[in-house]
Amino acid sequence: MAFTLSIGSSAPDFDLLATDGNRYTLGDFADAKFLVVFFTCNHCPYVTGSDEVTRQAAERFKDRGVAFAGINSNSKNTYPDDDFPHMVSRMEENDFPWTYLYDESQEVALAYGALRTPHFYVFDSERKLIYTGRGVDSPRDRSRITINDLERVLEEATSGEPISVPMTNPIGCNVKWEGKDAHWMPGDACDLV
Repeated sequence: MAFTLSIGSSAPDFDLLATDGNRYTLGDFADAKFLVVFFTCNHCPYVTGSDEVTRQAAERFKDRGVAFAGINSNSKNTYPDDDFPHMVSRMEENDFPWTYLYDESQEVALAYGALRTPHFYVFDSERKLIYTGRGVDSPRDRSRITINDLERVLEEATSGEPISVPMTNPIGCNVKWEGKDAHWMPGDACDLV
């Protein structure tokens, strides 16, 4: 079995605290025709470099029944800036159009097989996975973006078209797992920032 969810898989449920002080489960997003679950954090330059692109997608597709749920699963012990108080501050400063959830136990990241920040999962109305991977091809530098996979998938999905490319490799920092050093990989500058 692959580590990350495969296309057609059901969305794993969760019960997580959000920056608004409420707890959310998968059922709280039941009214959405499509649900984008994405693993994110507070500090990663691939996240902060593409947040506004993600915001544009969330705002563009909101009226088409698409909801966004961002999940921070990074260990606060490995990377203190990723703790819950920093999440709350970040949402207060940026007012992102998504629910920002804290997966302190990292169980949700494991259930989804999150590999990077950011890592996107798009689910249909039955909460079956129709896309997993990157949001864009250059998340760290918006000026170099030539492909926006997230908007392509949402355009196809909300128009009733088949998903032309259902899987890409996520681009970003490694998820910071509890009890592990912040692993560095070629092309992963997050641990140096």
